[in-house]
Amino acid sequence: MKIVVCVKQVPDTKGGVKFKPDGTLDRGAMLTIMNPDDKAGLEAALRIKDEIGAEVTVVTMGLPKAEEVLREAIAMGADKGILVTDRVLGGADTWATSQTLAGAIRNLDYDLIITGRQAIDGDTAQVGPQLSEHLNIPVISYAEDIKIDGDSVIVKRQFDDRYMNLKAKMPCLITALSELNVPRYMTPGGIFDAYAADITVWGRDDLKDTLDSNLGLKGSPTQIAKASDKVRKGAGEKVTLDSPEESANYIVSKLQEKFVI
Repeated sequence: MKIVVCVKQVPDTKGGVKFKPDGTLDRGAMLTIMNPDDKAGLEAALRIKDEIGAEVTVVTMGLPKAEEVLREAIAMGADKGILVTDRVLGGADTWATSQTLAGAIRNLDYDLIITGRQAIDGDTAQVGPQLSEHLNIPVISYAEDIKIDGDSVIVKRQFDDRYMNLKAKMPCLITALSELNVPRYMTPGGIFDAYAADITVWGRDDLKDTLDSNLGLKGSPTQIAKASDKVRKGAGEKVTLDSPEESANYIVSKLQEKFVI
């Protein structure tokens, strides 16, 4: 069985977020981590590998430094890492990103593709479903459990107040929730293997059936109108009252004033 996992290197928001003049993230100037939903998807692939045997290939699109998340994935147990990087791919929105990833994955054999539900830097949850459309395969999103049944996959799909069990023939694509599992740690031996491993690097010319007009910032139908750091909240109103009854009455009056009650 062959599994492709798409991961993304995202800003570690604890270290601060930086922007370029055009409004896109300055990824080269920020501390980064593997996107949490993607890491859960990787762990799901590794558990399938442990249970029934599989070859796990991890693909990422990004700056050359995105090689770091591929080596982390290999240290966790993945077999191969592929970095898609090229200046022409910079500034891509979800549509251009999914077109690029589809062009890369068409070079590979796969039974199952796993992506995270969404990335913490964009929160769109669009790339996985768009990728399935480009590749013309079924998609099951919001996976909180995955089981392999012969040539099919059975997925427990999360809703707000319920879940449904879906079964799809492979090849198919699954988007994983971070709640799907607890990802394993890298092992010391895995870290040594990861930094000895060869990472495959592909550029624009290595992508199959992908049009130049659909790549990078120029090929992105959505553009960032404005970007800024999170607005800090003020200190608010501080009130000192003499009794619990007065405090309760004050809170109720404020809720009524705001038409909450």
